Amino acid sequence: MLSYRYVRAIFFTGLLVALIVQTRSTFGFAPKREFYQLKIYHLKDSPQKDRLESYLKQAYLPALHRAGIGKVGVFKPITEADSLIYVLIPFKSVDQFIGLSETLAKDKQYATDAQDYINAEYNNPVYKNFESVLMQAFAGMPSLIAPTLTASPSERIYELRRYEAATEKLHEAKIAQFNNGELDIFKRLGFNTVFCGQVKAGSKLPSLMYMTSFESKTERDAHWKAFSADPGWKALNAKPEYAHNFLRADIYLLHPTAYSEI
Repeated sequence: MLSYRYVRAIFFTGLLVALIVQTRSTFGFAPKREFYQLKIYHLKDSPQKDRLESYLKQAYLPALHRAGIGKVGVFKPITEADSLIYVLIPFKSVDQFIGLSETLAKDKQYATDAQDYINAEYNNPVYKNFESVLMQAFAGMPSLIAPTLTASPSERIYELRRYEAATEKLHEAKIAQFNNGELDIFKRLGFNTVFCGQVKAGSKLPSLMYMTSFESKTERDAHWKAFSADPGWKALNAKPEYAHNFLRADIYLLHPTAYSEI
């Protein structure tokens, strides 16, 4: 038989949980939004690509894990003509992003594992250059979701899109469109959205970036055909507040590397 004290403790614990839920609902507390860094490495040849991948797999990703950073995505363009490697890093806060360089500098294991990258000679670097894009997650998708795809990495398609807008106001309207229905349509149609981020620092502003994922190129094409024909999307996109909310879209089709965690 349960004691009176035990029953009372359960009652008050349940009451406290209910009050917290009610408070969040009443005052509109939202889940904390992640930040993302997208690093885009430009490479001149296969030796550079091999060296960079060795660094990412053996030194960088393990060091990020020791720094408390979760799943990291590493991707390549589906065409070998583009000598690029994309690295997607999720951060719990902007402070974690800012402090990463100092964290890595204190990591003795990283200093050992990353010798080739850190101490590369000026005439034999590991890359030509790299871009860095900092984003904040949308309110409608506050954290990254790693898809559960079953196809081999060489078959999977990760579609990265960047939408530029003509003005900041129109840019905010596009984000509102995502938060107020577009993300729900993606979910209903099985787009396996990985992240959505407003670009806070980088080129081509104002802009946003997001990533969806599919088992194959054929599946990707079928999903976009269904999306274009979807009555819910047509109704949402016809609303006047969303007119002209992006100027151009850049589309990048990527494969994950074998060691990508997304």
